[in-house]
Amino acid sequence: MVGYCIVQALLAKGHRVRALVRSPDKGKARLPAACELVQGDVTAPETLGAAARGCEWVFHAAGFPEQWMRDPATFDRINAEGTANMVAAARAAGAQRFVLTSTIDVFRWRKGETYDETELDPEPKQTHYERSKQRADKIVADAVAEGLDAVFLHPSGVYGPAPSDSPGTNDLMLKLWHGKVPALLPGGYPVVFAPDVGEGHVRAAERAAPGARYILSERYYPLTELAREMLAALGLEREVPRVIPLWLASTISAAGELKGKLTGRPPLMPKGQLQFLQVDSYPTAKRATDELGLAFTPLADGLARTVAWLRQAGKLPAAGG
Repeated sequence: MVGYCIVQALLAKGHRVRALVRSPDKGKARLPAACELVQGDVTAPETLGAAARGCEWVFHAAGFPEQWMRDPATFDRINAEGTANMVAAARAAGAQRFVLTSTIDVFRWRKGETYDETELDPEPKQTHYERSKQRADKIVADAVAEGLDAVFLHPSGVYGPAPSDSPGTNDLMLKLWHGKVPALLPGGYPVVFAPDVGEGHVRAAERAAPGARYILSERYYPLTELAREMLAALGLEREVPRVIPLWLASTISAAGELKGKLTGRPPLMPKGQLQFLQVDSYPTAKRATDELGLAFTPLADGLARTVAWLRQAGKLPAAGG
């Protein structure tokens, strides 16, 4: 989703774009014809040289955003080692700038308080995913200390008119449409419109100081408010699903994690997802607004554009259908 929007933003500004793709067929189906495709994988460093060669900027948006995996080493292999491989490829290619898609998870969170880019969390986070992203962020930060020109972008929960293979905010909208959300989890999370994320990456590449960090986020929403806005965007006159108690959600999550270890199938409610929803702390994107001139799309407008895209993509019936 993020990589797709970076490509769109670059092409809109007249840049020539080369994309690293694991599947050329999938890349051709999803990316504009103007985008040059090179087959490779961030976990296979021997495939990265051809992709980075001749590029002035290297954007590293690849990652594994799930919250559960039967083999948790997968998170480090893709998110941390993959980042190290991309840094090495960018250096070998003589790229002028490295742009990392990091995450808000690397910052210190204090309950009930706002946070910005000034304080990374020095302690390991709770989940394999978060810790792998912390390691990835540190790999690039260490490279900056050694002279690499790199900038960091930290999106919150990304949604919008862009393809994604991972469950997320778009997926919640589809489930609401099909009546497959009998109840909501307690808590909430901050969101950001996907095209704003793509534009933020490109503006940071153009004008940010080396080592700069930018949170990309519109604002935090309780899950009940998100669901209410989604139902309105979908044109559905339904009640917002009830919220299950945290103790019950925790019990279901723990049972699902145990079952997942036995069956290899992801749990219905990964522990990391539930924990993220309980983070009662709010990112501010003032630096991105002030320094990059980035205006974040309000939720109602973003959801309306997302619904239109989902209809065009055949994932929702046409209006009136």
